[in-house]
Amino acid sequence: MSTEPRLTWNLAHDVSEVLEYHFMVNALLAGSVVAVMAGLLGWLMVLRKETFAGHTLSMMAFPGAAGAALIGVAATWGYFVFCVAGGLVIGRFSGGGRGRSWSEQSAVIGSVQALALGLGFLFVSLYGGVLGDLDNLLFGTFLGISDGQVLVLVAVALVAVSALAVLGRPLLFASVDADVASARGVPVGALGIVFLVLLGLAVAATAQITGVLLVFALLLMPAASAQAITARPGLSLGLTVAIGLVVVWLGLGIAYFSPYPAGFFVTSISFAVYVGVQVWVWVRSRARKETYIAERPTEGVIA
Repeated sequence: MSTEPRLTWNLAHDVSEVLEYHFMVNALLAGSVVAVMAGLLGWLMVLRKETFAGHTLSMMAFPGAAGAALIGVAATWGYFVFCVAGGLVIGRFSGGGRGRSWSEQSAVIGSVQALALGLGFLFVSLYGGVLGDLDNLLFGTFLGISDGQVLVLVAVALVAVSALAVLGRPLLFASVDADVASARGVPVGALGIVFLVLLGLAVAATAQITGVLLVFALLLMPAASAQAITARPGLSLGLTVAIGLVVVWLGLGIAYFSPYPAGFFVTSISFAVYVGVQVWVWVRSRARKETYIAERPTEGVIA
């Protein structure tokens, strides 16, 4: 008799089967925590137009994992140390989101990314071998999450979300209009650095689940989709978190009944949602334009 899980399309039965195994419970818990944290910080990242910085911080996982292997500690420590350090460096030398042009900021961020990759290769060379679990580093390990990793993710998420709760209003103000916020006495530069440090924490936590190459599946696409739907900050934030949770739950559920990796499904569903939203926005825009023209057929016509 085959022991492979089979999808019965009986929702109650299929959900109970998924929750029967401890590794799936851990995966769902970790994925949910990451979806909330990555959603909140990713929403600000998209609003602040710092996706390149987020991408560079995700690259920090490579030298972090290699450095951790070199000194003989858990890869998790390398992730957090390098991602947070990367956030500090980018924030400090790119002007904290203010005072430099986009070309200057992107040059700083690109330089940090190049240095990070170079350090990663150096650490691998000094280590004297190939990093183990390279697939997990690149594509994540949704289904191999330990109880300890879940606790670490919860602790990091609590720190990040608590910081956002305290700094959310001035950070949003600085993100929307840095010049006016600065004129009002908001410490725009310091807030930019703090945000990038928090983003580094979120990237380090998310990369452990999605991997370096798939980190934007939860950090970018839910936020981009929600902001395309509505410009209202509260509603957009709520949609971002909701989309992230649905993407994680669906991706993990499908992966359980499939031989293919969870990261593929999480990324594919995120992308499908994003494309669907963009199509919906385009159709709605066309419909509004046609309605406007139909209601004002003679507007602009010279008698």
